[in-house]
Amino acid sequence: MSTITFGGYIEDSLKIVPVRIAVLTVSDTRTKENDTSGHVLAGRITDSGHQIAGRAIVKDDIGQIREQVKAWIASGEVDAVITTGGTGITGRDVTVEALEPLFDKKIDGFSVIFHLVSYQSVGLSTLQSRATAGIIGGVFVFCLPGSNGAVKDGWDKVISAQLDSRHGPCNMVELMPRLLEK
Repeated sequence: MSTITFGGYIEDSLKIVPVRIAVLTVSDTRTKENDTSGHVLAGRITDSGHQIAGRAIVKDDIGQIREQVKAWIASGEVDAVITTGGTGITGRDVTVEALEPLFDKKIDGFSVIFHLVSYQSVGLSTLQSRATAGIIGGVFVFCLPGSNGAVKDGWDKVISAQLDSRHGPCNMVELMPRLLEK
């Protein structure tokens, strides 16, 4: 039996394959105590049956963002990284500049679908986001805005289904073993 979801279905007879996900908050002002978007995202990840493989907060600094993401990828202990923050259009927003140059492949459709979902929540304000995604060294990297609403929309309506091994007609989990093939 299947359950119909936003953009597909979940095959109820299958057991979820847990994905190891690292959460990176990019902010000059957030701390462990007030990192609400990081807390929201981490809670949703574990509630979905996945594992938090790492969690960190770095400043809006290209070097710090790259260093943390590269370390997680090099560890071999992370299947996906989700960042929150730094995707806006102000001068301090540099997550996109930090990570897109590292992408082996860009997942163009992520931005399109994220903006479609975001438009339903915040209207034309979605234009202020440069949410993006790609693959670095065989690891999925999703860059979300820093607001709680954007994190909820991004996880609930886009990322969660693609990181759910039971999601059909297809999902990104089934592609993980093939991301580094030549």
